[in-house]
Amino acid sequence: MERYFGEATPKLGFGLMRLPKKASGKIDIEQTKKMVDLFMDAGLNYFDTAYVYDGGDSERAAKEALVDRYPRESYTLATKLCAWMGAHNEETAKQQFYTSLERTGAGYFDYYLLHALQAGNYKTYDKYHLWDFVKEQKEKGLIKHWGFSFHAGPEILDEILTKHPDAEFVQLQLNYADWENPDVTARANYEVARKHGKSIIVMEPIKGGALANPPKEVQDIFRNANPNTSFASWAIRYVASLEGIITVLSGMSNVEQMEDNLSYMKNFMPLNVEEQNAIRKAQEVINGVKSIPCTGCHYCTSGCPKQIPIPEIFAARNKQLVWGQLEEGKTEYSEAVAGNGTASDCIACGQCERACPQQISIIDRLKDCASAFGR
Repeated sequence: MERYFGEATPKLGFGLMRLPKKASGKIDIEQTKKMVDLFMDAGLNYFDTAYVYDGGDSERAAKEALVDRYPRESYTLATKLCAWMGAHNEETAKQQFYTSLERTGAGYFDYYLLHALQAGNYKTYDKYHLWDFVKEQKEKGLIKHWGFSFHAGPEILDEILTKHPDAEFVQLQLNYADWENPDVTARANYEVARKHGKSIIVMEPIKGGALANPPKEVQDIFRNANPNTSFASWAIRYVASLEGIITVLSGMSNVEQMEDNLSYMKNFMPLNVEEQNAIRKAQEVINGVKSIPCTGCHYCTSGCPKQIPIPEIFAARNKQLVWGQLEEGKTEYSEAVAGNGTASDCIACGQCERACPQQISIIDRLKDCASAFGR
């Protein structure tokens, strides 16, 4: 018997937010099919997408690479409804559910989430009666389990779970780098969810890929502890070892990343005492690095009036802040802003900060980038 909801679910989930792309920018369906096959062959079956991912192409890719090729009962499919992106009122918000059904052809969703609740938008989900809407779809058999993904602080999470105690799970950003990060409050959010008895799906375990290539001092810690494992494996196994975890979503972008993840998650073993100690040492180092905590989700860019490639600019600046690679950072910056807005073009309208799940002070960070890069 399960000690908590979802305990028996395999602890690695395939996040479909960062699928492989062709030179044209379109999703590489053939490579995605190979990745799906490897994942399913390993006995794993949890797939996560969303209405807003890749303008709907992620859900379409799920249909082509998964739904059309495997029996419906053989996999678990999750998607999400976003009331603040791609929706203008209650009707258009609810329409996302029906559009997702059409795009995926899945017939029903095993897990359905109200997407990316934050301080500035979570009341919209009440205003549009979306909590009642997802429960109605569950009664119809179109949703098996429902919950929400969350990007704010523990006080708001406690408020939501108190008001909606029938939510079956919550999806949180958890990783060892953000565990004590005051902007992300990963540990505090985890503790609130568990206090309410909620099981957790983990997103951003590798922090948008940053923990697959951590600072050199962190790399040295992990190499000394175990030279035969990838840096990404430490991040994923860390959160998968926590109590109450349904699964850990990894947004894999190529076959190599899939093969690496499967090498240690096909037969998952929690971190041992020595490995936990290595993680604590890594956390101490990371807490001293003043990088920009951007995960590259691009939620900030869709409404930018100056078309500033904010995540790419931040990645270039992090190359300088984390690695001390000043010239490499300048080169990446020049490539990022070619044909786009520059950091100094920011007019401080604030739409990006309202959309940012990481609560980054984007306007101030862009000023820093403009100063560092000279434009």
